[in-house]
Amino acid sequence: MGFLVSLLVFSFLIFFHELGHYLAARFFGVRVEVFSIGFGKKVISKKIGETQWSLSLIPLGGYIQMKGQDDSDPTKVSSDDDSYGVKTPWQRIVISLAGPMANFILAFLIYLSIASIGVPKLLSTVGDINSSNPAYLAGMRAGDTIRTINGKEIYYWEDITSNIKQEATPINITVIREGDYISFNIIPKEEKLHNRFGEEVKRYIIGIRPDMNAIKIVNFGLVGGVDYAYAQTKMASTYIIQSFKKLISGLIPMENLGGVIGIVDTTEKVSHMGLIALLSFMALISVNLGVLNLLPIPALDGGHIMFNLYEMITKKSPNEEIMYKLTLIGWALLLILMLLGVYNDINRLLG
Repeated sequence: MGFLVSLLVFSFLIFFHELGHYLAARFFGVRVEVFSIGFGKKVISKKIGETQWSLSLIPLGGYIQMKGQDDSDPTKVSSDDDSYGVKTPWQRIVISLAGPMANFILAFLIYLSIASIGVPKLLSTVGDINSSNPAYLAGMRAGDTIRTINGKEIYYWEDITSNIKQEATPINITVIREGDYISFNIIPKEEKLHNRFGEEVKRYIIGIRPDMNAIKIVNFGLVGGVDYAYAQTKMASTYIIQSFKKLISGLIPMENLGGVIGIVDTTEKVSHMGLIALLSFMALISVNLGVLNLLPIPALDGGHIMFNLYEMITKKSPNEEIMYKLTLIGWALLLILMLLGVYNDINRLLG
C-alpha cells in the first residue's frame, strides 16, 4: 500500500509540473500533442481535443509534446502558427518557466494546507541535558521549560537556537520549574558539530535537547498560514539550492546523490508517519523538482530558458547544429546523473 501511495504522490507532482507547461503553452496558442505521465509504452491513452492524454509504462517522470518542439532532436521545428517554434523568445521562456513555477506554487499550497490542518511544534521543554555542558553546570535540569532568553519570550524549541548568540558571551535564561521562575546566566561553549549537509561546523551550545513528547499542534489563520507557507517554501528552496551547490563543489560526496528509487522508497516510509509528514515531504520534493528543472542543462527547462535568453539578447536563433550537440550532451549528463542516483539508491537499500 505504501509503495502505491509513493507512486501516486510522485505521479501527482510530475502531473502538476507538466500541467504548468501545458496551461502556458495553450495560453499562447501552442498545440500540445501529447501529455504523458510516465515514459515508454502507453498503457492508457485517450485523445481529448488536440491532445493525447496518456499513462505510460515507466512511471518515473512525464512530459508534454508540443508541436514543433522535440527535446530529443531540437532541429525538428514547425513554422505553423500553433507551433512552439514560431512564438517569441519571451513566450517560450514563460512556457519553460511555467513547469518549475507550478512546482513552487504546489509546494506553497501544500504548506498552506499543513498550516490549516495544524503544525506540530516542539515546546521549549528540556528533555535531555548533558551534565558536562554549560546549562547543567549553571543549574538547569530536565523538565525545565524555557520561558525567556535575554528577555525575549520563548514558546517553541525552534526559538531557542535562534536566540543563542554564536559567541561565548553570557545569556540570561529564565525557566519554569514546578511553577516557579528561575533565572540562569549561561556562557555557551564552542563545539564542532555536523550540519544537515554532513559538514563539520563550529557552533556555540549550552548542551540541552528537547522533550520529544512536549508537542503542541499550532493552527494558523489565513494571514499566518500564508506567512508560514511562504517561509517554508523559501526555506526548502534555499536548502535544495545549497545542496546542489555543495554537491557540484564536492563538499557533499556524490554518494549522497539520490534518484527516483530513493524518492519512492522514502515516500513509502514517510506515508506511514502520518498525513503531515507525507505532505511536508511532498512539498520538499515539489520544490526539488522545481529547482532541478531550472538548472541550465540542455533538455531541462533551464536549458530551454538559456537558449531563448541567448536569442533575446543576440536577436538571432542559436545555431541548430550546436544546439543539437549541446542537447545530446545534456541528455548524456542527465542519464549519468540518473544512473548514479539509481546506483546510490540501490546501495542504500541493500545497506
